[in-house]
Amino acid sequence: MAELNTGGDGGKGGKVRSKKQSTRVDLTAMVDLAFLLITFFMLTTSLSKPLAMDIAKPDKDVKDLNKLELKASQTMTILLGKNDKIAWYMGEAGKSTPTIEGFNDIRASLLKNKQEVKDKMGKDIIIVVKPTDASTYENFVNIMDELNITKTNINAPAIDDDPKHLMDSEKEAMKTGGIL
Repeated sequence: MAELNTGGDGGKGGKVRSKKQSTRVDLTAMVDLAFLLITFFMLTTSLSKPLAMDIAKPDKDVKDLNKLELKASQTMTILLGKNDKIAWYMGEAGKSTPTIEGFNDIRASLLKNKQEVKDKMGKDIIIVVKPTDASTYENFVNIMDELNITKTNINAPAIDDDPKHLMDSEKEAMKTGGIL
């Protein structure tokens, strides 16, 4: 739009200047497009699904004829105690002294015992986890995570959460170690 300058010196012949409009970009369409894209990707993407870990529990039916025979030297028993401590032993209860350690050291013990069983017997190690009344659910989850991280055994770890199945020698070793 042209503008006529009527003021001033009349005869000097000044320049006529147009008023500059401020430039303004309308971002409404871009914001709409961004929200449409976000909505589209949220609806079409699948969220990560929780994975469940296989757990083997002792069968209550004693008549089962398809029992898996295991050697004691192939079995590692992990006892969960209080104060985030673990007692573990290889073989039969009472015949070997349990080792008491924390969750920071159990991974190295799992890997070492797994390798020893593999070297001696050529088979996979079998893990039996026995949580006690003194342990917490967090301890159980942590040991299951450690077993999953170390890929300790191909089959599911055996869980015996019945406090009646805790043997006297296991209880005594845990009391001596101060974790029961």
